[in-house]
Amino acid sequence: MSNLPSNLRYAKSHEWVLDNADGTVTIGITDHAQQALGDVVFVELPEVGQTVSKGSEFGVIESVKAASDLYSPVDGEVVEVNEALEDAPETVNEAPYEGGWIMKVRASIDDAGDLLDADGYQATLADD
Repeated sequence: MSNLPSNLRYAKSHEWVLDNADGTVTIGITDHAQQALGDVVFVELPEVGQTVSKGSEFGVIESVKAASDLYSPVDGEVVEVNEALEDAPETVNEAPYEGGWIMKVRASIDDAGDLLDADGYQATLADD
């Protein structure tokens, strides 16, 4: 059973979304995703100012086992990236819901109607 904070929304592609209540959302990958990847060695971050589209690739995360595309769970504009990941990509493994966040996007969580709550996301993991 993965650690799933109940205050987040989840995409089936294993990203999480936190509503920052200021018109932005913070996005990262789930505990389940970082466990499946193994030791993260590199995160390709998007550019600040870049427009991301729901369901489209915005970067790549590489581990000792594999490289995986990252998909945006919302439409919006990247307003901040977690530059700490450039020097410490393993933070994604150590704290996927805190220090391991990837980007902040100016978007509305209301636009993300198909995002799942923790129970709904957990149910998708049972299908794996």
